[in-house]
Amino acid sequence: MSLIIPKDYDPKLSIRETQNAIRYIRETFQTEFGKAMHLERLSAPMFVQPQTGLNDNLNGVEQPVSFTMQALDDDEQPLEIVHSLAKWKRSALKRYGFGLHEGLYTNMNAIRKDEAVDNLHSIYVDQWDWEAVIDRSERTLTTLKQTVQRIFKVIKHLEDEVWYRYPEAVYHLPEEIHFITTQELLDRYPDLTPRERENVICQELGAVFLMQIGGELSNGEKHDGRAPDYDDWQLNGDILFWYEPLQCALEVSSMGIRVDEKSLQSQLEMSGATKRLQYPYHQAILYNELPLTIGGGIGQSRICMLLLGKAHVGEVQASVWPQAMVEQCQTAGIQLL
Repeated sequence: MSLIIPKDYDPKLSIRETQNAIRYIRETFQTEFGKAMHLERLSAPMFVQPQTGLNDNLNGVEQPVSFTMQALDDDEQPLEIVHSLAKWKRSALKRYGFGLHEGLYTNMNAIRKDEAVDNLHSIYVDQWDWEAVIDRSERTLTTLKQTVQRIFKVIKHLEDEVWYRYPEAVYHLPEEIHFITTQELLDRYPDLTPRERENVICQELGAVFLMQIGGELSNGEKHDGRAPDYDDWQLNGDILFWYEPLQCALEVSSMGIRVDEKSLQSQLEMSGATKRLQYPYHQAILYNELPLTIGGGIGQSRICMLLLGKAHVGEVQASVWPQAMVEQCQTAGIQLL
């Protein structure tokens, strides 16, 4: 268990005030985000059948929560709680007839039972998952950066609205976001670990979009693991903020331009995961039966935590924590829901 206790922590808002602020942030963000990105809100599954290949495999080692359903035959079992909707969204865009530059967003709720819980991580994941159709000519860094700028603008505008309602509680964000690749970051700080590099660059610049995550760097290591079958590792990244209350980088979004047939094949080969090519989802990409897309996830609890200056994600979501962590938080005035 890793827990950071800020010195003289003041949550600013009571639990009931915090709950009201959470509701306001969630409702306001999704409305403004949908308008700014031209996205329609859809319902989404909480569980899928593994044989479809639709579940997010994350780093390939996390085990999904699974269960059986009485009405299904044995060969249709089990069902898996989603890790994310990264793959489902792309299939949904085709199934529901979305055209070029149209897209969707949805509330995604997941369980990641293998997550190491701390101030920023919970086994319960809640995020806005989104996906939009793009043209093949738009599979570029320019498209990626322009999309990041639009998302950053929505977050900044929400900061102003939260400040108007809760001026004593809002955490102020930097005025702009900077772009850097994982290789550039390694070249800049070769003696630091990936997490240390993220902390240093975010403290220096305030807000960073860290690009090209998943592939091997010049030192023979990966900056971070990333599933090989949804993001194109050359066209993806994370939105990170320097978070003063915890003195660390805070990731609020992972996103990217999705794999086409070439990058899918290449990344599966590099990952030793070519057996996934048998799944319907992967076959559909290989034979250009799914639209080319850009998409990602934006953490709902992370956005609430960031804007309200909270010290623990458990202050903005209800989950389960080790008793020792609960007691430490209570002593420090960190109000877990």
